[in-house]
Amino acid sequence: MNQKIPATVITGFLGAGKTTMIRNLLTNAGGRKIALIINEFGDLGVDGEVLKGCGADNCTEDDIIELTNGCICCTVADDFIPTMTKLLEREQRPDHIVIETSGLALPQPLVAAFNWPDIRTQVTVDGVITVVDSAAVAAGRFADDHDAVEAARGADESLDHESPIEELFEDQLTCADLIVLNKTDLIDTAGLGRVRHEVASRTVRKPVMIEAKNGEVSAGILLGLGIGTEDDVANRKSHHELEHEDGTPHDHDEFDSFVVDLGSIADPAGFVESLKGIISAHDVLRLKGFVDVSGKPMRLQLQAVGSRIDHYFDRAWASSETRATRLVVIGLHEMDQDAVRAAIEALA
Repeated sequence: MNQKIPATVITGFLGAGKTTMIRNLLTNAGGRKIALIINEFGDLGVDGEVLKGCGADNCTEDDIIELTNGCICCTVADDFIPTMTKLLEREQRPDHIVIETSGLALPQPLVAAFNWPDIRTQVTVDGVITVVDSAAVAAGRFADDHDAVEAARGADESLDHESPIEELFEDQLTCADLIVLNKTDLIDTAGLGRVRHEVASRTVRKPVMIEAKNGEVSAGILLGLGIGTEDDVANRKSHHELEHEDGTPHDHDEFDSFVVDLGSIADPAGFVESLKGIISAHDVLRLKGFVDVSGKPMRLQLQAVGSRIDHYFDRAWASSETRATRLVVIGLHEMDQDAVRAAIEALA
């Protein structure tokens, strides 16, 4: 019988740096042929476009599969299992499968799907890797006073979470075999110590934690964990699973996303600064996409987490594609989409 193909699930909250880490992995995979499954939240396949442009011979465009019909943890039966089945039917099967979940996805239902009969005999979960934006955690994105939250949690196990974001963050940590504290170059030693404390306090399980900057983690660390996580998923239940063990399906009604289409931008620096104000005023969680800069042959990639925006020219526009500015905006359900859209459109 053929050896099972290892699959690595990479999860992590919005903007933690999953795509950058995967891009680094693909270009330093030691000759392994990798199939990549990407799950986007929203209608703009930014992560897929970034990864398709990385030029790795071991992971061609045909090896990159995008699931854009919704959060992968909600569409396991409809999307993920048929995708895996088709992948396994290929004449040239991959050496390793890497799955990047949406930043809003629970990894638990996805890991459980590897127990599906036709998949279990051919694939095993090598490990679940949760990527953490250390700078965001250090800035109190998940708890303004972690000592107070921890004391309250210790006094009352039924303590309600302050927000769905906090709960999701904990669920992604709970499922991890390896936690990557990314973007450590953006904080000092004391800040890193606070992040380690914060992350450790969020899960009873104590996975290994490593530090990284710019998503630079060697393939030797990320691949080959050999955990077989699908056999242990019952010990990694999400908050929703613990609260609704009667089988009630979960949803992501707390989050909304929409796409803003614009024309070319003449002043990219001014555009980015103005976006920071919009993000702050409307409490946008995540903003990402591509910008068409007037007079520039290259496409400007833009990624925002809170008011911190990373942007760089990633590649030249192809002659076959229409130049355009497209941004996907993600926020909580009560976000005023019309106001955010109008504010962004006014910048063009």
